[in-house]
Amino acid sequence: MPDTVPNPENTLHIKNMVCNRCIMVVRNQLEQLGLHPLSVELGITVLPDTVTDEVYQSVKASLEPFGFELIDDKKSQTTERIKDAIIELVHYNDNDLKVNLSDYLAAKLHREYSALSKLFSEVTDTTIEKYLIAQKIERAKELLVYGELSLNEIADKLNYSSAAYLSSQFKSVTGLTPSYFKKIKANKRKPLDEV
Repeated sequence: MPDTVPNPENTLHIKNMVCNRCIMVVRNQLEQLGLHPLSVELGITVLPDTVTDEVYQSVKASLEPFGFELIDDKKSQTTERIKDAIIELVHYNDNDLKVNLSDYLAAKLHREYSALSKLFSEVTDTTIEKYLIAQKIERAKELLVYGELSLNEIADKLNYSSAAYLSSQFKSVTGLTPSYFKKIKANKRKPLDEV
């Protein structure tokens, strides 16, 4: 969540923001437009002034070449916030994966998990749990390519009960075993916004 309390009149919700570089690009584009954002986080930015139609269109035109989209409807905004929270948890908070996902999302989005889960499934045609698994497998691919950790260490880092369980889930999602993936150094990683 941004440090500044979001106000619908000065808040923009942005799709496809998945990393710190995305935040940097969005901030840079907004500053080039003379908007001087109060905060830029994954999926959300708060501006100092009300967003007029003219400002909205100029921001939209500025961000689209970089693959970002402005989100208008509340359901999509909430879905993107769920995705951003899961991406942040899996890819940027190494030791926080041991948290209960439903409690984490409920606290992060200030809504009951059952409502979030139902909304996510309705909008994306998948479950929050499957999205989490897809993100964890992408993180496992990244760690395998780096080659710095053993499969047991990766399983522990990603909060799997065992390397065997990670292996099984990895093969189910990718069609490859982690050892074969590592051996061929497959360029099969996906950008996080495509997971």
